[in-house]
Amino acid sequence: MPVVVADAGPLIHLAQIGKLYLVRNLFGSVMVTDRVKVEAFDEGVRLGCVDAEAVGEALSEGWLRVEAVSERLAKTAAKLAKGENVSRADAETLLLAEEKKAELLVDEKPLSNLARMFGLRVWSTWTVLLESLSVGLIEVVDVESAINELGRKRHKLREKQAKAILDAAKYIANRKAK
Repeated sequence: MPVVVADAGPLIHLAQIGKLYLVRNLFGSVMVTDRVKVEAFDEGVRLGCVDAEAVGEALSEGWLRVEAVSERLAKTAAKLAKGENVSRADAETLLLAEEKKAELLVDEKPLSNLARMFGLRVWSTWTVLLESLSVGLIEVVDVESAINELGRKRHKLREKQAKAILDAAKYIANRKAK
């Protein structure tokens, strides 16, 4: 299984639809920075978000673990954040993934593009769902439900993007059925 570092967005989104377990099933264990933990868990608890409970369970179970960021990496992240106009949390996440030679789980387009420039393989909420469908962990109806729950309400998918994701899910399901 690949080494994976996650940003808060996909963890929150997958927890919101009850599918955070897919990350564990696909990747085994996942690292986050302390800043990501604060975003995905501490702030969620403070705001009373139900999805924070699922993130908390993953942390308790140990498959989602906080990886300390070195002082050197933190300083480099501060410069990267300023230079690329991304948050400190995003910069630390990206640099941790690079340092660990890991894949990156992220939904934000600017960070995703930056990660690709760094040569990292990038996963998103949607690619996690499609890969989970491909390996038989979920069904097309689960992807469609996620599009309805996340894509139209929280994740801000355009209609064309939602259709492309659903078409990909149907293609994967048809290919598996043969």
